[in-house]
Amino acid sequence: MNVTITARERRMGVSANGRRGDTAKGPRKRVSDLCPILLNPGFWRLTPHSNSGNSVNSFLTSGEMASERASQRAFFGALTLVFAISVVVTIVWCGSMSAMGEMPMPGGWTMSMAWMRMPGQTWLGASASFLGMWVVMMVAMMLPCLVPTLGRYRQALGGKGEMHPGWLTSLVGGGYFLVWTAFGIVIFPVGVALAELEMQLPAFSRVVPLAAAVVVLIAGAFQFTPWKTNHLACCRDTLERRCRLRVDGAAAWQQGLRLGLNCCYCCAGLMTILLVLGVMDLRTMAFVTVAITAERLAPAGDIVARVIGAAVIGMGLFLLARAVGLC
Repeated sequence: MNVTITARERRMGVSANGRRGDTAKGPRKRVSDLCPILLNPGFWRLTPHSNSGNSVNSFLTSGEMASERASQRAFFGALTLVFAISVVVTIVWCGSMSAMGEMPMPGGWTMSMAWMRMPGQTWLGASASFLGMWVVMMVAMMLPCLVPTLGRYRQALGGKGEMHPGWLTSLVGGGYFLVWTAFGIVIFPVGVALAELEMQLPAFSRVVPLAAAVVVLIAGAFQFTPWKTNHLACCRDTLERRCRLRVDGAAAWQQGLRLGLNCCYCCAGLMTILLVLGVMDLRTMAFVTVAITAERLAPAGDIVARVIGAAVIGMGLFLLARAVGLC
């Protein structure tokens, strides 16, 4: 028998069997039955698999990633600006030194004015001027190969949970360039002393081209030594792999000093070429910068270093032949 249920009976919960509360959707629960469920704290907790939890986590992750990307852009933008300023200042400085001319010397070569005092200038003023020029020049030459190292160090600090890694990274860079500043402080009095000898002793001045060729040959051979290989490996390795990464200012400063010392040891031969062939010569400066950057950043740095060494030896042989009058 078919039983017809009116709309009023359907609203009252009467089923086809005639019992109230036995509809197709099941029996109704009383409020007292729901109280234990509602009072359970786990009912209100967002589980890891809930859509709401995933939405909140995704929102936070996206916000953190956007903030990190903006911070990285600001970091690399600041380094790019520093590099551009240092390059421009170096070019202007070299141009002004070239405009003053170079001193012809016995032996057919010319001496750079970088080792001499300007009229009315004290030795303290000359030292400060050279040191300022040297620091700016080192920033222009070394920053291209240093930026990837600083970037990886900054990223490692972020992995450690450091919220403001920029100041620690700045300390690493400051320690690095402090070492090069100290190198310049040592170089200037040596260069001045050699310049005085060359001006006072013509016989000494005449052997300078031959001595420069020999020094370049030695610098090229230096590229093949185990010393070069070991220190190049240290320069190519990341800071967080070479030492335990500590998130504090003193450790960052020490790591910058250590990185600068390794860089000085590694670049000793190439920097000697710069000092011998012309500390203010833009062509020599560009060659040394490209060589240092290539051997640091190229995939096979040790092979690149040997190729550079072979090129430097060829340059030394040419300078030697010219010094003895063969070309």
